[in-house]
Amino acid sequence: MEKSGLFRIGDVAKLFHVSVGILRHYEKEGLLRPEYTDHETGYRYYSTSQFECLNTIRYLRVLDMPLEQIADFLNNRDIDKIQMMLRQQKEAVINKQKELKIIERKIEHRLRQIEDALSSELDTIQVKHIASRRIAWIEGSFSIESYLDLESSIRQLEQDQRDTVVFLGKVGVGITKDRLLKGQYDKYDMVFLILDKEDAYSGPVEELPEETCVTLRFCGSHMSSAEQYEKMADFITEHQFHITGFSKEITMIDYGMTDDTKKFVTEIQIPVADLKHCHSL
Repeated sequence: MEKSGLFRIGDVAKLFHVSVGILRHYEKEGLLRPEYTDHETGYRYYSTSQFECLNTIRYLRVLDMPLEQIADFLNNRDIDKIQMMLRQQKEAVINKQKELKIIERKIEHRLRQIEDALSSELDTIQVKHIASRRIAWIEGSFSIESYLDLESSIRQLEQDQRDTVVFLGKVGVGITKDRLLKGQYDKYDMVFLILDKEDAYSGPVEELPEETCVTLRFCGSHMSSAEQYEKMADFITEHQFHITGFSKEITMIDYGMTDDTKKFVTEIQIPVADLKHCHSL
């Protein structure tokens, strides 16, 4: 303290456990201007009468109140106004908590998916019951020569969404039943997004029922899947299964997580029914 009753900006910063930069920012935004500025040295000084104002700013900032609202309140102090601001901020906090809860669940989903992928039994054909799920999808006929070939279709699916949606690892491609039956695995007929329960998607969404699927996980990406389809086709024929719908081919680990192609994991699911059972009905 160099002047009677006044504190230099550095001293005020220490007293209130804030940075000098924050105090300068408050000044710039018109929230708290120094009581006195020495024009020769540029030193800024604050009076004790300004401490209450700074306390109010800090309190409202702890509540995550925007600086614009704080400035408006400081210029128009009123009980009704602070009550309204606090109610609005409470509602904003509740909404933020809901958003954070959704983010937490999505992180948990993703961690489980990665752990599942890392523990995969590769190159082993299995029959699994797949729970019902929601998908958003678009039709098309395309081949995949690099991971970039999917980008335009993914952008189409994300178009017009309220938030920027990141479906990392939840993007899939599919081949129709007719082309599966013909053994045509060189092109895909659709791109889809598998939606979590909490995902709010504004476009057309289809609810897929529970399915019995012949599945295969392998080390690789979409570019090396044709031979995997051939193995699965042989298995389906051998076990007298009947293909009932389009395939779901999903990269579980790809360039989105690692550049090491030896760690890539892709799963193909082909929905089937027991042909022997179908004949007996």
